[in-house]
Amino acid sequence: MKPNNAEAERYYQAQKKVKEIRAFYQHLTVFLLCNPIVIAVNLITSPGYLYFWYSLLGWGVAITLHGLKAFDRFPFFSKEWEKRKIDELLQKENNKQKWE
Repeated sequence: MKPNNAEAERYYQAQKKVKEIRAFYQHLTVFLLCNPIVIAVNLITSPGYLYFWYSLLGWGVAITLHGLKAFDRFPFFSKEWEKRKIDELLQKENNKQKWE
């Protein structure tokens, strides 16, 4: 029974990861479709003040962070980082109990 449960968990995790990646690609698509419209509207309505840079930079940072998270390139908050942090906290707690 245990191998089936482990296999089901692996499948669930893979399915979850695919959904995260798909959400990133959807986010990127909206970014690529909307920003040319923002640029065009800016250049047509007020070419003297280029405000489209705010959209490109702000949304670009958000897209970058989303991509890093979706593809596990984020240095913090990954599964490995969580495991290391848990081990570190448990080690500190064990050392603290030894001295008491």
